[in-house]
Amino acid sequence: MGPTDDIVHDQPVALVLGASRGLGFLVARELLTRGHRVVVAARDEAEVEAAAAALAEYGPVTAEPCDVRDRHDVGELVGRVEHSVGPIEVLVTVAGVIQTAPVESLALHEFEDAMDTMAWGPIHAAMTVLPHMRRRGHGRIGTVTSVGGMVSPPHLLPYATAKFAAVGFSDGLAAALSGSGVTATTIVPGLMRTGGHLHARFGGDPAAEYAWFAPAASLPLLSIDADRAARRIVDAVVAGSPMVVLTPLAWVGIRVRGLAPGTTTRVMGLMGRLLPRAPARGGARTVDGAEARRRLGSAVVDRLTTLGDRAARRNSG
Repeated sequence: MGPTDDIVHDQPVALVLGASRGLGFLVARELLTRGHRVVVAARDEAEVEAAAAALAEYGPVTAEPCDVRDRHDVGELVGRVEHSVGPIEVLVTVAGVIQTAPVESLALHEFEDAMDTMAWGPIHAAMTVLPHMRRRGHGRIGTVTSVGGMVSPPHLLPYATAKFAAVGFSDGLAAALSGSGVTATTIVPGLMRTGGHLHARFGGDPAAEYAWFAPAASLPLLSIDADRAARRIVDAVVAGSPMVVLTPLAWVGIRVRGLAPGTTTRVMGLMGRLLPRAPARGGARTVDGAEARRRLGSAVVDRLTTLGDRAARRNSG
């Protein structure tokens, strides 16, 4: 096949990284319903194939294994898509990891994994598609960051560190691309009901950490419905908006931080003192949410996470 710039395509091509489940899955579905041909990518080949099979009823979808931590892997993926599927008009990077633990229970490799996935991942993706988009004079890049990239919450330090980097990159990229025809959208969600509490990693006292995080990520007053979030994300990215903040609580947190940064940090410190302490003899290695839930064995917490559990079943392949 020759250069994709010379090929006529009936449908714009969108690439969603981190699309095997949760928010990425829903963003891919939303793009399909709006007439895009979507390439879904994630680390786990079996999971991304299952996601593509589930999404096929909504439109043309292709599955590709890709580890966003590896710039060569991302480069090869973008090359394959550009030459075999079509010019990438929309890129959305959603891939993420969450480690919940007090700082005393964290190891350096957990920071490295968070940074490689949620800071370097968006950089690898955007900087790889950017030359193609700039040559064509059009393109849309969306990076899912977090309110945790604006206000650093307690017991989520690797996550916040990476998300702060992602916000800085995406926001700076939007300014740098001004007038080029290519836009970059910084997506700032608060807590969302995606089922992510089952895939997050919990350390220190995993059961106790799960007991506060899982309900917070599931209850309606604290978290946003992921379907609604996906619609707003795609609206903003397609429109070329520089930033979209998805929840009222996120807006409040950002504005309070801007007006009173020192006070915000002190409040986060007080909140952290209310959360589970690190075990006296060090913490066990992190475990996933399903294992932390099993260790907790709380019927009350299970009831509080009903909506999150339902989202986990619905938002995956």
